[in-house]
Amino acid sequence: MYDPHQRVILLVEDNSDDELMTLRAFRKSNIHNPVVVVRDGAEALDYLFLQGRHAERDPDIRPQVVLLDLHLPRIDGLEVLRRIRANEQTRMLPVVILTSSKEERDLVEGYQLGVNSFVHKPVDVTAFFDAVRQLGMYWLVLNELPTPRRSA
Repeated sequence: MYDPHQRVILLVEDNSDDELMTLRAFRKSNIHNPVVVVRDGAEALDYLFLQGRHAERDPDIRPQVVLLDLHLPRIDGLEVLRRIRANEQTRMLPVVILTSSKEERDLVEGYQLGVNSFVHKPVDVTAFFDAVRQLGMYWLVLNELPTPRRSA
């Protein structure tokens, strides 16, 4: 079980190769935070909003950051982002789009919906590891979040 004070990373990724590469990059960068991996947008929303198979998870364990792919089964990443920003409990949760998409409209819509950062997945493994290391250092070490308010 996770320590509620640890900074959990929510990785929303349907590609198992990208998932493994991201997890390996975290390990190689000495980022040992717990990583919760969900495979589609619907499961990401279930995790964030304590629904479905995640209904019984500890509500005090909140992600420090969401690494969100765009092209996901069931519910795409932009719709996940839209719902995160529409909910009072998750509105300020940092979301980083980590995608292979090079579409300008994805970039523009992501920022219009309130994404905190938009990162293209580098094709080169070394560049990918470096990008993940930098993301981890910033979002898990340097960035500070306000304490979440409890719902009444």
